[in-house]
Amino acid sequence: MDRLVHRSAKRCIGPYLTRKAFAAAALGVLCVGMAHGQVGVESAILTNNAAAPGKPLKMAANGPIQLTIGSPASAEANRDSAGKGPNCTGPMRSHSEVTVPVGKSTMVQLPEPVRSRTVGNPNVVQAMLVSPQTLYVLGLEVGSTNMIVQGRSGSCSVVDVAVGADPGGLQSTLRKLMPEARNVQVSAAADSLVLGGSVSDSVQAQKVVDIANAFVMRRTRGPNEGDQNATGQGGQQLHTAGPGAPLRSPRIINMMTVEAPQQVMLEVKVAEVSKTLIDQMGAAFNANGAFGSWSFGAIANFLSGSSDIVNFSKANHLPLKFALDAQKGDGLVKVLAEPSLMAISGQEASFLAGGKVFIPVAQGAAANGVATIVLQEETFGVGLRFTPTVMENGRINLKVSPEVSELSPTGVAVTAPNSNNTSILPLITTRRASTTLQVHDGQSFAIGGLIKNNITGSLKALPGIGELPIIGSLARSTSFQQDQTELLFVVTPRLVKPLPAQYPLPTDSFGTINRGELYLNGNMEGHVQAPASQPTAVAAPAANPEKAAAEPAAAPGPSAQAPTPTNVPAAPAAPVTPVAPAASTAPRDTRRFVATGEQSTGN
Repeated sequence: MDRLVHRSAKRCIGPYLTRKAFAAAALGVLCVGMAHGQVGVESAILTNNAAAPGKPLKMAANGPIQLTIGSPASAEANRDSAGKGPNCTGPMRSHSEVTVPVGKSTMVQLPEPVRSRTVGNPNVVQAMLVSPQTLYVLGLEVGSTNMIVQGRSGSCSVVDVAVGADPGGLQSTLRKLMPEARNVQVSAAADSLVLGGSVSDSVQAQKVVDIANAFVMRRTRGPNEGDQNATGQGGQQLHTAGPGAPLRSPRIINMMTVEAPQQVMLEVKVAEVSKTLIDQMGAAFNANGAFGSWSFGAIANFLSGSSDIVNFSKANHLPLKFALDAQKGDGLVKVLAEPSLMAISGQEASFLAGGKVFIPVAQGAAANGVATIVLQEETFGVGLRFTPTVMENGRINLKVSPEVSELSPTGVAVTAPNSNNTSILPLITTRRASTTLQVHDGQSFAIGGLIKNNITGSLKALPGIGELPIIGSLARSTSFQQDQTELLFVVTPRLVKPLPAQYPLPTDSFGTINRGELYLNGNMEGHVQAPASQPTAVAAPAANPEKAAAEPAAAPGPSAQAPTPTNVPAAPAAPVTPVAPAASTAPRDTRRFVATGEQSTGN
């Protein structure tokens, strides 16, 4: 009986265990299939329906997780995904904008979990899903594109992505290296960096530009140019720049402004003193006689001049003639030129007070042998050309070229070939200097000078007799000339400010005269009467203290004392008549004082 019961129980339990084992195996297969399906869906979302990589990501036992971000596996996958496009079933959301520097990345937070995303231009930007609601956006190339992101609810949102140069790195570099340039702002415009804001002077602006140029002189990979495709494990494609890939750098656009452009006035003094000493002595002896039918004569003429100073002669029987010539000359020439010119820092200015002459120059022989004459223009006078650059601590860098030239009283005699005609061409004497130097405001510097001492001596004598100690002086002529020249160039730069509205002119002290004063007294200049509106114009700033305080601030120094003498006629109602001459003489001296004080306004 027990054997029968055991056999029947074995028959019932066996099929049950078998069915249970089959059910467990089927459940395991179903779970594995669902897991593979989930991995395929996530891979399609991350790579935009492209081919999945051959190897899945592996978790390291220790340390951070290493992620390999690659481009799509093939261009065919991109075309397939681009052809499909987004499948939006819900309402469209509002646009959003994202700016990414080239070569850098950012995270974009989305309002809901992402089902799919589509990138307009994968060469400009690359987007990857790192969490259900977070996109990892990497800027690959300078440009702009957009992404259409679809959420799980079916609604889509458009994200505009702009990839440009990196202004943040240059901005932080400027703050570290030049903290004084805190007003400089760096922004990006496509592949260019724009420098905006204001700087204190042009030197600071140049330093900012130099730092910006050094910052952008880094090597950046071009857009898919010179790339080499390498196939890794599992068919994954890697993009690496080849050794000959062209590299690009952002451009610098300077839009900075100088807060207060500094103006420099340059005073140049060209002083020359030339002295000439001439000593000449000459003699002439003439004797004539006759003996029968023979006649004889002895003539010696060593005169250096055309006229005789001492002349002796005797006409009886034996004519004798003796002439003596002596000359002593002293010449003195003084040249003083003081041109002044003003220019903004960094700009070139030129000045010329003189004239022009035309000098004939032969250009070559024609077919008939006649030379072609062309008139060449030459300028002369007082000229100045300089370029100032205001630097730190009041230093001024100058590129200066002063010049003083005039027509010489003696020209150059030129005789044309195959002709007896002699022409006198003008001769221009020039003093010129050109240099670059650095001085402080108001300092004088001698940029050039010349000391010249020329001595010329000559002797003409009759051989034999002219070599005798005393008697030989009657048969020889001597000449001695000494030229001494001293030349000096001195420059003085000054930082200046504009003059006030009312400033004196050199012509203010010149007045017309009548014929009576001209013929009787010989006066060439009349007295200038003070204008009737002058006291009112001077008294107006006194009524307005703010304006009166602003004018001296605009022109400090000696020019601030200019309105002081004009206060004398400030009471026009006074019946005293001697006030008028005092007003006519005081402003004249004052104008000269103000003219000198204007140059030191910027000190």
